Amino acid sequence: MVKKTYNIEGMHCGACSTGIELFLSNTEGVASAKVNYETKKGEVEYDETKIKDADVIKVIEEAGFKAAVKS
Repeated sequence: MVKKTYNIEGMHCGACSTGIELFLSNTEGVASAKVNYETKKGEVEYDETKIKDADVIKVIEEAGFKAAVKS
């Protein structure tokens, strides 16, 4: 398991962060997802043998937001 933090752009409210968490939680390979509207960051723990950074970003983008791995 690996845990990474992502910068997420485009959230307008707490419901946005909840929606992203829901999308990520329903993604195979994701163990946990915590998104904070205030900090515009999401912490995702996932199995890197089943899912990669690009896949996590794609799920967030499919939910209507922009994301990048926090450097």
